[in-house]
This record gives sequence, C-alpha cells and structure tokens, in this order.
Amino acid sequence: MAYLMGIDLGTSSLKTIIIDETGDVKAQSARPYQFASPFGGYAEHDPREWWEACCVTVREALAACGAPAAEVKGVSFSGQMHGAVLLDKDFQVIRPAILHCDARSSEQVAELSEALGPEKVRELVMNPVYTGFLLPSLLWVRKNEPENYEKIRYAFLPKDYLKFKLTGEVSSDYSDASATLAFDIRRNCWSEEILGAVGVPMDIFPRCYGTDEAAGTVSEAASRETGLAASTVVVAGGGDQVMQGIGNGIVKAGQASSNIGTSGQVSFQSDVPILNPALSTNTFCGYKKGRWITMGAIMNAGLSLKWFNSLFETADYNLINEQVAKVRPGSGGVVFLPYLNGERTPHVNPNLSGVFLGVNLNTGRPQMTRAVMEGVAFALNQCIEVCGELGLKAETMVASGGGARSAPWLQIQADIFGIPLKVADTEEQAGLGSAIAAGVGAGIYRDIEEGCAAVVKYKDHTVVPNAEDHKAYEEYYQLFKDTYAAGKDVLQRVTLMGRRH
Repeated sequence: MAYLMGIDLGTSSLKTIIIDETGDVKAQSARPYQFASPFGGYAEHDPREWWEACCVTVREALAACGAPAAEVKGVSFSGQMHGAVLLDKDFQVIRPAILHCDARSSEQVAELSEALGPEKVRELVMNPVYTGFLLPSLLWVRKNEPENYEKIRYAFLPKDYLKFKLTGEVSSDYSDASATLAFDIRRNCWSEEILGAVGVPMDIFPRCYGTDEAAGTVSEAASRETGLAASTVVVAGGGDQVMQGIGNGIVKAGQASSNIGTSGQVSFQSDVPILNPALSTNTFCGYKKGRWITMGAIMNAGLSLKWFNSLFETADYNLINEQVAKVRPGSGGVVFLPYLNGERTPHVNPNLSGVFLGVNLNTGRPQMTRAVMEGVAFALNQCIEVCGELGLKAETMVASGGGARSAPWLQIQADIFGIPLKVADTEEQAGLGSAIAAGVGAGIYRDIEEGCAAVVKYKDHTVVPNAEDHKAYEEYYQLFKDTYAAGKDVLQRVTLMGRRH
C-alpha cells in the first residue's frame, strides 16, 4: 500500500496528514503558532519556526500512521499565499517573512502602481496591487532595510521554504508565484516587464513547476530531521486556494468554493484568465496550464471570530455554536464589518477597521458572536456578487475551512448566499489536495482529476438555504453595505489615526 503526505502551511498553524491511495486519512498532526506584529499593521513570521513545526508534525504523523517511512511515496504542500521569504547566498533567512496580512507597504503599492500605470496593471498584473503581496513587501525592504535588501539572493513564497528545507532546491510553482504581483499570469512565467519597471532583478526568483510536478527528493539531512525516507518524491504543490480546491474536488471550470480560514475566499475555476476591470478580485494560475482561478478575498474571516473570542474567557467552540444557533438571523439588529486588518474584495483598502453597529442593552455575547459570523458571510457574499458580475456563477458551492466545521456558520452562509453548500468529508481540504498532488507527482494517479475521483468524498448532508431567513438576510446585507458606504471615510481616518498614536 502506498501512502501520500500533504503539508498545509497556514497563517496560524501547520498541519500534516497522511492518506492511503483511496483517500482514507491514516494520520494527522498539527502545530499552532502566532505571527508577530511588532507595529500596527505589521504581520511577520520567522520561517524557521515553520520548519520546526513541519519536522515535528511529520514525525508525529509518521509515528501515528505506523507504516514504514519508505511507503510514503510522495510529499506535497499547500501554503498561505503572497508572503515574502528572503534568503541570502548561503540560503540563510535574512529577516522574518512578511505575510499576506501585512499592511506596511502602502507607499510601495503606490510606487508599483505609478511605475506601471493603470493600463499595464490591468494588462500585466491582472490583480489589485495590494499590501502583503511579495513584490510590494520586497520594495518595502529595499527602501527601509537596504542592508537586508543587498543580501537577497532568493525570494519566494512561505511553503517554498519548507520545500527548500526538504530538498535543498529552491523552487516555486505557477499558482503561488502568480500571487506575487511579479508574475505574467497569461504566460506562466516571471514578468520581465513588471520587474524591470521597478528595478528588481529577475534572477532572485526561482524556477516554477506545475502543482503536480516533482520538484526534488527528500535530502539525507531532511530525512534525519523529519523521519521521511531519503529520496521520497517532493512535489511542488501550490497556494492554499488551489490546493483547497483540489481537496474539495473543485477541478472543473464553473465549480466554486467558499472558504473560511484565517482569511476568507470565494473561488471559481475557469479555463480562461478573467480580467476584472475594477481590479477588486484576484485571478491566479490554477493547478495546471490552461486553468485559472478567480476569487474574491477577505482579510479577516476566522480571524474575526478568533479575535472576538479572545476578548472573553475561553469558551468551547461547541458551546459557542450552541449559543449562536439560538439567536435569530440578524443578531438582534447588530451588524459587524469584519475589516480588522483592512479589506481586499471589493474595497481594496488596507486602511480600514472593524465596526459593530446596532449594539443595545439587550445585546449579549451570543448576539455579537453571531453578528461576527454573519459579517464574515456578508463580506463573502460581496465576493460572490462581484464574481457574478464577471459572469461567474455556481448552482452549488463547496464550503471549506474552519467555518465549515460550525453547523450554524454553515447555515448562515447558505442562507445569506442563497446557494446550497456541500462539505467535503475531511476537514483538512488543503492537506488532502496536497496529498493528491503528491500522488500524481509520485505516479500513483495519472492526473489531478483521477486523484480527486479516487480520494475526495462529500458528507451526505447538503446545507440548503432557508427561504424565510434568506429574505431577512437580504435586508441585513443591504444594511451591511450601506454601513460601509456611509462610514468608509471615517473608518479610514480612525484607522490611520490609531496607527499614529
């Protein structure tokens, strides 16, 4: 029996799973961690902590599986997207990685936008130029830490650091690279024109592979650290949205998913690169050539609930779900804008803050908790709305991430979207997608589609929208949008003032 390993490098934890060829999960292990925020709007993480978590979880998963390490035929990765990992000529970490949720590079966003001009941004970048993406973060280092910038020999994405540590080879993949703002999304290569416009050398960026292509083998040194057998095939993997899509069985054009992780995304598969003239969505390369994903992304999804619960005594999430389920849709008139660290779709503004509106003497923790869940779902519904304007629609969606483990949050999503939701049978869709990619690269499956057919299963229950609650939510959704429209200038002013004091 062959086994396959998927490693999911998230913003708040690293998870490793082992499956057999039929998709049965044989072992899993996880390690939480917390990124640093030394100043308001900053988010960074030492990549070496990710490697430590990787080594620990791989060893634990191998022990729990009980099979000889040599029976793990392939390993692959899913990774948080956009972050900048910088190494010197000796492959040493220069500074903490700057993450996707970092907002420090507003000046560099303006610099890049001006250097290219609006038409070239649409034609070449095809995405909003936003803080937290690798290229603006790199430009920030150039201006603010010139001594570190001079040392840079390699620049790549977070999960690529783990791949480098496993293989000794520096590489990336098309899907993750396409989310750096330095990549030609139509041609699947680093963009000489974009990089030339801002004076960044192309040779610091690594070779890219397809998601299911072998990018090396486990080195002897990594074998000693992880317990994996030397020469095990290491497969390129991809950005978390692409890998979650695979783990959810979303591999055909027109299929879609809704994800509530630390951040949140609504993602549609497409066989053409879709340009949004407003640049309020993202279009990235998919898991193979000729496939793209278009997605709306929100900055603070599960992170909103985690933040809100951190303000109180710790409560079990089962208890939280039980309390939320007893609150009627609309949370007693409380509306929450989940802009704790800025927002991407549709506002594309890192300088926003969150808001509770409608709090009164009858408002308690359950109402505010449900309002947080509803606010996140409203924000995702705006993503669906924007994608719909681009011609992307879905009759059903697959829900994933931590939000798919909460029955009331699933129902809230279905009721707000007005779309039935399916849920994959495993909770670790990104890890499962990685394991499927590992299976293709190791020769177990012919391609991703065959791997999904063999591995991906869904829960029997489909979450169906409640017509009455959907109607009520349509009114609250309009309130949600009106609240932002009426207060966006004040929100930006108070956010910037808070960072100054």
